[in-house]
Formats: sequence, structure tokens, C-alpha cells
Amino acid sequence: MRALEGLVILDLTHMLSGPYGTMLMADMGARVIKVEPPGKGEATRRLLEDSGEFSRDGMGAYVLTLCRNKESVALDLKSEAGRVLFYELVKQADIVASNFGVGVTKRLGIDYPRLSAINPRIITCAISGFGETGPSTHRPSFDIVAQGMGGGMALTGTPDTEPLRAGIPIGDLGAGLFAVIGVLSALHARTLTGRGQHVDISMFDCQLSLLNYIATMHLLTGKEFERVGNGHVVHVPYNTFRTKTRYLIIAVITDNFWTSLVDLLGDDALRRPEFLTQPGRLAAKAFIEARVQAVLEQETCEHWLEALDARRIPAAPVNDLAHALSDPQALARNMRVAVTLESGERVEQPGNPVKFSDAADEVFVAPPRVGQHTIAVLREFLGLDDARLAALKTAGIIDG
Repeated sequence: MRALEGLVILDLTHMLSGPYGTMLMADMGARVIKVEPPGKGEATRRLLEDSGEFSRDGMGAYVLTLCRNKESVALDLKSEAGRVLFYELVKQADIVASNFGVGVTKRLGIDYPRLSAINPRIITCAISGFGETGPSTHRPSFDIVAQGMGGGMALTGTPDTEPLRAGIPIGDLGAGLFAVIGVLSALHARTLTGRGQHVDISMFDCQLSLLNYIATMHLLTGKEFERVGNGHVVHVPYNTFRTKTRYLIIAVITDNFWTSLVDLLGDDALRRPEFLTQPGRLAAKAFIEARVQAVLEQETCEHWLEALDARRIPAAPVNDLAHALSDPQALARNMRVAVTLESGERVEQPGNPVKFSDAADEVFVAPPRVGQHTIAVLREFLGLDDARLAALKTAGIIDG
């Protein structure tokens, strides 16, 4: 069996942060049922749906990835009849996930106090820009807002550039990851107490947490850190360097790595006694990195990777997407997977990074059409007959 098999998640999420978290749990075996509006479904379905390059079967890359392994129930939560059906589903669910603006679930009558009165074991998880307490709860947020507010952008780039957001949407993805941690923690707590609880995830909080030791360094000293490009505020050399082919990363953390690197490069100017320890290297960062660069640019990236690996010095190429997704290590760990769509076409996408020693084979099922599972789910969970389902569909309460 898969690790989260047996869990039922009602997924009200949209865009990226919430859907990413529920996608990971679906990959790990949870039964994730998207509950979305009848008709066109939730808003993420509009993203890239008409792109000739980045869509297949009428679904853009967002939905193709984020909605895999999920089911779809099209249900009008703005109607009283729709909410009644949702409440009945909640009675048999474990988790309700959402990432609406703060206050929306309360206005819809599907917030934790309402749902826990129906099912005391229910766990709700809400992702928002700034969380449900504090003076900024009302503010909307997207990835770049979270990255900017959270301090990470101020550290990204070089002294000569404007602050830069990360190349991947870590503001959104980070919140999705912390949501999974929160949900799984609440599930463990439920085994001890028998009660569910509400998990409140703030994108801003998540970015502050990811500052980690850098935040502690600032709080210890009051010091602001300048943007150092691909370099490091402590370790030297720890950067990207040009070669005859691709850029090469070298990450010297320990003194032993340093002595091995100096022996490999053969530059006597790097053999100064003061460079044998981290403080001496940090004080001469510009000099050391210039000398290292001068040697590395004489050979190819592939040459240096082989030599560095032989000496167990941490190093890597700066991969473009094609190299990253075709790396033998990625393929060996099933991090490039194929999903077969209804049309029979296979689309490739990243796999799930969580690997278990005691689990069934990984499964990746095509994302659902809007309401594809409405009838089946309402029959299974609520025992509704054909006449009742037909009446609900005619009334526009459900679709599918």
C-alpha cells in the first residue's frame, strides 16, 4: 500500500501553493477529491489552457501537473443545497484543504468551527498570504509578494542588480510544503487526542522560516547582508565558475575540501597558511575566487567534474532544464514520470521526491476533467440514487 492510503482529502485549493501540497499527498496515496465550481471549474484550469505549446487535452501545464492523481467533484458551494452535500462529504473525510483569502471559508459556511461541529475528527488546512491573525490578514499575496516580504529577495542577486526573486516560485511552493507538514502533524495529534484541528499556513511565515540561520545572524548582530550572487556569506570558495563549456559549482565547506581543491588546481598562490581555515579564506574571498576562476576556465566543466568527484569535493554543473531532467540520478529515482491522458498521449513531468522503503509502486494518473467523478463520489459517499443526482444536475448544484 502507499503511505497515505485510506486518507480522504477534500481539496478546495487553486493556483499553486495549495494544489502543490495536495498533489504531493495524492502522489503518496491519499484520495484527493477536488471540489470545484460546476461549469469551468476552479480558476487554475484557465491558465495556459489555450496555449499551443503548454497544454494538452485542453489542460495547461499547471493543471496537468498539479491535478494528477486527483478526482473532481463539481459542486456549487455558494448554494445551500451544495453546502449540504459538502457537509455530508465532510462527515467521511479526514482533511479539508483550501487557500482562499482569509474570511472566505467563514462566509461560505465551511470554516473549521462549522466543519468540526459536523465531524470532530476533521482537519482543516488553510493557506493564505499572511495567515489568519495579525494586522496583515486582509492583504492578498502571490509568490513574488511572499518572496519580497519574507526577506529572501533582498539576499538574491548581486550588489549591482536589483533584488531578484528565485527562479522557481518558492513563495508558493514553500507554503504548500509547510501545509503538508502541518496536515501530517495534525493527523498524528489526532491519533493521540481523537480530535481534529485547524492548520493555519502563512506564505509570509514560511519565507521567514526559510531564512533560517541567516535570520539568526541578523538578529544576533543587526547586520544586513548584501546580495552576493551565487557566493556565500561564510564559505569560500562557494560559487559558480566559468569553464570552457558549462558553469561549474564548487562548494568548499570544510578545510579538508579546501586542501584537496588546492592540490587539484595546482596554483601556489592559493597555498598561503592563512587560507587553511575559513576565516582566512573569507577575508580573501575576491582574491581566492579570481584565482580559482583563472584555473577552471582552462578546461571543460566535464573535465573538472570528473576530477572533483575523484577527490570528493562538492561540485556540480549548473544544469539547464534539459540536463537536470535527464540526469541519470533523476531518472534512477523516478523523478521524471509519464502520465497518460484520456487521449492516450503521454506527458512527462517531475516525479514525487518522497521515497519510501515500504510502499507500493508509484502511481501517476491523469488529471480529471471538471466534475469527472461527481456522480461516482456522490453515489459512493452519500448513497444518492440516479433520480436525486439528475435533479441536482438539472438545478445546477452539481455537474459531471
